[in-house]
Amino acid sequence: MADAKSGPLAGLRVVEMVGIGPAPLAAMLLSDMGADVIRIDRPASSGLGVQRPDRFNFSARGRRSVALDLKRPEGVECALDLIGRADALVEGFRPGVMERLGLGPEPCLARNPRLVFGRLTGWGQQGPLAQAAGHDLNYIALTGALDAIGRRGQPPTPPLNLLGDFAGGSFLMAFGIVCGIVNALRGGQGQVVDAAIVDGVSLLAAPLMGLQAAGLWPGGRGENILDSGAPHYDVYCCADGKYVSAAPIEGKFQALLLTRMGFDPATFPDMNERDNWEEARRLLAQRFAQKTREEWCALLEGTDACFAPVLSLAEAPAHPHNAERDTFSTIDGLVQPAPAPRFSRTPAATPTPPEAPGESGEAVLRDWGIADDRIAELAKTGVLGRRDENAA
Repeated sequence: MADAKSGPLAGLRVVEMVGIGPAPLAAMLLSDMGADVIRIDRPASSGLGVQRPDRFNFSARGRRSVALDLKRPEGVECALDLIGRADALVEGFRPGVMERLGLGPEPCLARNPRLVFGRLTGWGQQGPLAQAAGHDLNYIALTGALDAIGRRGQPPTPPLNLLGDFAGGSFLMAFGIVCGIVNALRGGQGQVVDAAIVDGVSLLAAPLMGLQAAGLWPGGRGENILDSGAPHYDVYCCADGKYVSAAPIEGKFQALLLTRMGFDPATFPDMNERDNWEEARRLLAQRFAQKTREEWCALLEGTDACFAPVLSLAEAPAHPHNAERDTFSTIDGLVQPAPAPRFSRTPAATPTPPEAPGESGEAVLRDWGIADDRIAELAKTGVLGRRDENAA
């Protein structure tokens, strides 16, 4: 790994208004790629989200924190000074919260016309639901994506909060921020980026909607090629109770899987015909149940059979492929995903551990050009604070 704050975004400055959900991960993605992201935190905990000691809040890694009392005009003015020196801002509050704080797009862009003002919400900045509370599950429900996830005859299955919050939200926001910065560097003007999870998840569903439009996704939930309906795109239980995945969509890959499993592809039920799916699934399930996961890995892994073991989050870092690629890093003694994607000329550094709220407050202000006497006054009056949640 390269030195600290290396990466393709090194030299860019971003202000993150600390919140919960997808906005912190969006800021983490920017920081992982080398941007100097500072977190403007609260002097007191909001009590929102899943509480944990700071060192386990992996999505807060790689950034320094300054705690400002934004209920006081001196805190708002300090925040505006930092925003005035930034290339972008990321916030994930309900529409109107930043305006009530005095930090909406109008004063921020007046202070810094090149600022990219990123707003990440579930419902978006306008619409009948814009002011309603919600979480990932609600957002993906509205897009149609949740209805398509699950097995036949079963209710829709919540896919953790990976699809909405993080794929449809965090990555969309990070992409929007980078697009806005590129545009500002070319034209000298900033703008507001409205990243809504309902928009992002809908965008991710474009290929699926194309399959439906073409008549290639005719069934209901759990009755199609990629949703566990097809026997050649599913998971199977092994003799030891562990699972493997098999996904040989193409005929030549199906033939290889079947041959290695001891079947004759010429006599095996044609899996490209839906009428054969249940019988093919029965035969595959019966055969997979005869060996352990490790035995199937020895026979199939690394071939064109489109096979992989179903690993737990604890097992994944030790897999030889992930280990050789350094897909995971150990930071402060804790294993977590490494920055991605990889860059040949500007590699990202290993992120620093998450900070306690306000831990680097004075250093952040000094590095970002705030005068020492003003920093001292902010600290003396309690506008600049620090909150140690690790003691809880």
